[in-house]
Amino acid sequence: MYKKISARYVLGFDGTRHTLIEDGEVVFEGDSIVFVGRDYDGPVDEDHDYGQSLVMPGLIDLDALADIDHLILDSWPSPEVAAGHLWSDDYFANRRRDVFTPSERATVREFALAQLALHGITTYMPIASEIHSSWAEGLDELVGMAEISRQIGLRGYLGPAYRSGVHVTTAAGGREVHFDEARGLAGLRDAGRFLDYAAGLDDPLVTGVLLPCRIETLSEDLMRETARIARERDAIVRLHCLQSPLEDELLQRSAGRGVMELLESTGLFGARLLIPHGVVIDGTDPAASVPGGPLDVLARHGVSIVHCPLTSFRYQKQLVSFDRFRQAGINLCLGTDSFPPDLVRGMDVGMHLTRLVEGRPDAGSLADYFDAATLGGAQALGRADLGRLAPGMQADIAVVSLGHFGDGVVEDPLRTLVLNGTARQVTDTFVAGRPVVVGGTLPGIDLASLRDEGQRLFDRMRAAYSERDLRNREPDELFPPTYPRAEIRQPVAVPR
Repeated sequence: MYKKISARYVLGFDGTRHTLIEDGEVVFEGDSIVFVGRDYDGPVDEDHDYGQSLVMPGLIDLDALADIDHLILDSWPSPEVAAGHLWSDDYFANRRRDVFTPSERATVREFALAQLALHGITTYMPIASEIHSSWAEGLDELVGMAEISRQIGLRGYLGPAYRSGVHVTTAAGGREVHFDEARGLAGLRDAGRFLDYAAGLDDPLVTGVLLPCRIETLSEDLMRETARIARERDAIVRLHCLQSPLEDELLQRSAGRGVMELLESTGLFGARLLIPHGVVIDGTDPAASVPGGPLDVLARHGVSIVHCPLTSFRYQKQLVSFDRFRQAGINLCLGTDSFPPDLVRGMDVGMHLTRLVEGRPDAGSLADYFDAATLGGAQALGRADLGRLAPGMQADIAVVSLGHFGDGVVEDPLRTLVLNGTARQVTDTFVAGRPVVVGGTLPGIDLASLRDEGQRLFDRMRAAYSERDLRNREPDELFPPTYPRAEIRQPVAVPR
């Protein structure tokens, strides 16, 4: 069946770069695009004109929140409460538990994946917080998540997160990583079993990958085994590192080496490696790009950096700088990492942070950022058929409305979207040619009920921080409101 969609603007691809087509058309049959341009004269079984909209490639989010939002809680702690957001060592040793039941955890996944879809993301690689789990993620949990993802219709690169250590606050108030190597190795076995499960599905929308947690929570043995399995199975590895000076401090204590040394010695540099976030590297330092410098090393090993501009900004960090990483030959792709999963807002923030770092108004071009959200993500995944609209490519498409009065005037449609809008202007998406978002809704999902259930589970998650806190403080002390809650007293009747 041939489906044709048209709109005022279509972002096509000429074999080298994205190109803007006014009054354009995209035609696809099954999961593949057969035509992009104007005045198509071939067969059409379905035809839809989206009017004052931009038709563009679906966005690729390689650090996508698959959880309830926690940045809203922990991105602005004062020093006296920050330690209370971690596990206490007593909780680690004696009381760790799952805050959610398996069915509630599945609801959390559905809530998060629905958000991804509604924000125009068609391909994703998940991340979730383990702070409200008894350890990390298991096989059954990710099998369930894969089924939810398939039902929604997203393209997922999935695997259970695993680790051999966790950040804790000690009784003295310090910060350490406490290890449970048996749990780490069990997690790696689950990750291997999920690779088998995903391969057995034979579903192009589910690909198994290896998703170890933060590097400082992995033992050297777990890193080596991850690298070995990745090479044997030709599996992608995503490992959070190069995101905080604390990493090197903790790794020096546990392994006697820093991040870059461990990536080399454990063989992870020999894997298909994706690294969020890279913010500890100062790309403006000339030494970063010389032979043996960190940018040179990352580029030589073919590492992709998953840049998460909005989240980095909210945690008082930035990539230094997007342009320097690109100039060094490093593939850059984008992630959201937290809520909202809005790569449009991420591009906007990222562009302006790059301008601040570089000190010039033409730094951090929108074309380079949009390429990272599409072509860069596709390159990181080894998928030359994603991230672009051209004949032979997968029909992963997002339609963004530019017809609301609040959008203002349209000068360049992509610039108008990024500077004036958000990804919530997505009205429709297709993944492998199948409709996912339709008219701003997800068919078959009651979004109002899902939102209510998401709020209930968020409230439970927030309350559970108290039992992990070293001092068992109440949530309103750990997460004080912007303004104090008013005390409403009953009015006193005045005698007449």
